[in-house]
Amino acid sequence: MYRQEQIKPYDDSGDKSRQVEQMFDNIAPTYDVLNHRLSWDIDKCWRRKAIAQLAPYHPQQILDIATGTGDFAILSARMLRPRQLIGADISEGMMNIGREKVEREGLQHIISFQREDCMKLSFADSSFDAVTAAFGIRNFKDLNQGLSEMCRVLKKGGVLSIVELTTPVISPMKQLFNIYSHTLLPLYGKLISKDSSAYRYLTATIEAFPQGEKMMQVLRHAGFEEVAFRRLTFGICTMYFAKK
Repeated sequence: MYRQEQIKPYDDSGDKSRQVEQMFDNIAPTYDVLNHRLSWDIDKCWRRKAIAQLAPYHPQQILDIATGTGDFAILSARMLRPRQLIGADISEGMMNIGREKVEREGLQHIISFQREDCMKLSFADSSFDAVTAAFGIRNFKDLNQGLSEMCRVLKKGGVLSIVELTTPVISPMKQLFNIYSHTLLPLYGKLISKDSSAYRYLTATIEAFPQGEKMMQVLRHAGFEEVAFRRLTFGICTMYFAKK
């Protein structure tokens, strides 16, 4: 068990998946605003880089895991122009906002949303050319199981792109990020979202989540090959790539 699997948003005795669903339903209306403001809009650049690493493979069927409000899915549809893109998430509250955004963008013919338990995806083996995930896999209650499912639904030779928040490893950014993540981030998150636990949980899971070389080992254990990673913005975010 990885440390972040033991961290829950609300009650230590409750089921993590149910609590994560509740948390994201609670913060869905303010999620996009907070994401962009708390990262100074750098999260948009991180998403573009993560999608760009898939471009040489021209994926036509894409699954976006922990799709949330659909930002990654919408950007993927614009940049990669697949035939089909399914956004999967446990939170209907988040996906309902995503559905509104997709309709405004006129991308209903490409993007659809589906409620899924990422520990047990409903899709058949070898269904997708690419699987993506942005800022979501650290919420898995079983990281190995979730990544194994992502590998299972990928076609042989299919590609995985993940972008995830991480802790910087180089001074002074390491110390500055620690101060920021324990003061401004939870305080501002509480003021805007009205959920006092959600952004404390965010900080705790970032610090506990395996990253870098350790995460590469986790991906290989799940069945992926040709694993690589790249730290972005002094290590505040890390981008992973893997093949099946």
